[in-house]
Amino acid sequence: MRYYLIAGEASGDLHGSNLMKELKAADQDAVFRFFGGDLMQAVGGELVKHYREMAFMGFLNVILNLKTIGRNLEFCKKDLLQFKPDVLILIDYPGFNLRIAEFAKQHNIKVYYYISPKVWAWKEYRVKKIKACVDEMFTIFPFETAFYRKHGMEVHYVGNPLMDSFSSFQKTALTKSEFAANNQLDERPVVALLAGSRVQEIKRTLPIMVAISRIFPDFQFVLAGVKSIDDALYQSYLNGKGIKLIYDQTYDLLNNAHTALVASGTAALETALFRVPQTVVYKVEGGWLTDFIFRHFIFKMVGVSLPNIIMEREIVRELVQAKMTLKNVKEEMQKLLYDNEYRAKIHTDYQLLWEMMGDPGCSKRAADEMIALLKE
Repeated sequence: MRYYLIAGEASGDLHGSNLMKELKAADQDAVFRFFGGDLMQAVGGELVKHYREMAFMGFLNVILNLKTIGRNLEFCKKDLLQFKPDVLILIDYPGFNLRIAEFAKQHNIKVYYYISPKVWAWKEYRVKKIKACVDEMFTIFPFETAFYRKHGMEVHYVGNPLMDSFSSFQKTALTKSEFAANNQLDERPVVALLAGSRVQEIKRTLPIMVAISRIFPDFQFVLAGVKSIDDALYQSYLNGKGIKLIYDQTYDLLNNAHTALVASGTAALETALFRVPQTVVYKVEGGWLTDFIFRHFIFKMVGVSLPNIIMEREIVRELVQAKMTLKNVKEEMQKLLYDNEYRAKIHTDYQLLWEMMGDPGCSKRAADEMIALLKE
């Protein structure tokens, strides 16, 4: 069968690549064409646009790039019609993907959505479009089933793909000494810095991470770099600051980290699964005004980070928007680095989170279900 996939960011590239591997294993005649990244490209098929050309974050940045976004949409529509897939598989990235879903539905192309947009957190009105344009929804969190059912829509809950990634990683994980030797690290405990996968995220979170590293010299700070980001951007903040920058080793970094500073997103959940005490930091344009609007009128969940959303309470501290100050981050890091009782409470909560996440095998379950539905 012919599969057209769209992933618009690094996490989508990861989950898309794992799904493609399972589709390929179950369907010997699978042909892939996709918007995605290096991981999806490594599986095979035709990469027509890299997600780094599509990652626009924040109100102002989106407005400034409306022409580029429009061109990407038009290109995708034409390419989709030319490819004539058996199914279009959309992976999160709702602003772009829901428009493509609407277009595909108008042209009688079957639409599957893998990894639901976070309509349960904000923009709940999008459920109406999802019901109208998406043939099958494949969800990765248990609470999403109840959410969609409330709106009269049945979904396929397949578990969480991060459990697959974690299980796969454990087979090749480096030992602590191997990781340290490979990256010329010393004996000090490691603080992992996960500054995000987009230029705008890095520009807003990395400066405060660098400042924090200067306050705690008894720890070595290691930044997880993203290959799609120009190295010059990282170096403009890191030059001479004593922070080690490493690429393609995020899981090994987390596996050997004492503590982490994390930009909100999938990385916060990954950090929790590795049981690393963390602080989540995040900021977009708008300062206190954006913060006030989101907290009081738009965002409906207990927090912005996935560990807190899944647990329906704050298990990791979030310092977002106006709260993301050097003073606040310093105070929280002081507890994370030195307060063993505080760290133990986080570890206990992480164990409960683990139990809620389910077993590995999400990608295979999703692929098998998709193929079965396509054959009906």
